[in-house]
Amino acid sequence: MSAGSILRALTPLGWLAAAAAVVALGVVLLGGLGFRWDPLNLQHKRLEAARTQARGATAVAAAQADARRIETEGAAAHARPVDHYHHMTGTAERATTAAVAQARSADDANHPLETRRADRLRGHNRELCRVAPDLDGCAGATGLARGGDTSLRAGHPAG
Repeated sequence: MSAGSILRALTPLGWLAAAAAVVALGVVLLGGLGFRWDPLNLQHKRLEAARTQARGATAVAAAQADARRIETEGAAAHARPVDHYHHMTGTAERATTAAVAQARSADDANHPLETRRADRLRGHNRELCRVAPDLDGCAGATGLARGGDTSLRAGHPAG
């Protein structure tokens, strides 16, 4: 059979199938070369939807990063006064321990309060007020016993 006899043998339905095959082959070849036909602009709509979703995800990530930053700053701000408190109480405990040991080992430990003992206690009181000025009895205290050393006076030995 020759090409002419094949063309005469095709029915209208055959011609329609051949034309559809040529169009499909043309679309495939043009698509392979980079040509796109998008009459409803679907590609642009999908691209805009993806960009909107990416912007939303970026905003959520930024909000989460801000929340973590604020949380870290809050934890650091909370830790500073706690560290200061522990340092202050540790210093006060060391000063008190040293004063108690000195008072117990002093030769006048069992005698009524004398000038030397009152001086030692005043020294310890000054050290505590230096470390923690808000303690009662210190100049910076807000309580009733303000004034530092005035509440501690040497007494006469009780007979």
